[in-house]
Amino acid sequence: MIRYKKRQSQDQSIDMSPLIDMVFILLIFFMVSATFVKDMDLEINRPKATSSSPSSTKAVRVYIDTNGDTYLDNQPVRTWVIQSKLRDMLRTSTESAVLVVTDEGVPARKLIEVVDQCRLAGAEDVGVVTEYEGG
Repeated sequence: MIRYKKRQSQDQSIDMSPLIDMVFILLIFFMVSATFVKDMDLEINRPKATSSSPSSTKAVRVYIDTNGDTYLDNQPVRTWVIQSKLRDMLRTSTESAVLVVTDEGVPARKLIEVVDQCRLAGAEDVGVVTEYEGG
């Protein structure tokens, strides 16, 4: 009677190509789903402050340019319309902070009007964007 020996060495390697494919798919997914904050392309000289602190990147931004024109969601808006449009934006957003990006030459009256409209819209935290002035 002849006995056959079983093969001891069988190919037991793991195929890495599906794993690499999944890693690339996840990488592409996270790159596409990530949100990036881009400021509007306005020529704004921000006021300087020594007590400034970093702000949230998810905050809603309201812009006031040198001429006193206001922009919300990259669209020009009148000051009296900011409250209703901002209220709608804050309802759908998870963030309730608003940042007012203004030029240093804008009159204080205009800045106060915009900040008041933001607060009346329901924003919990309203800030003014400044440049840090080191001393």
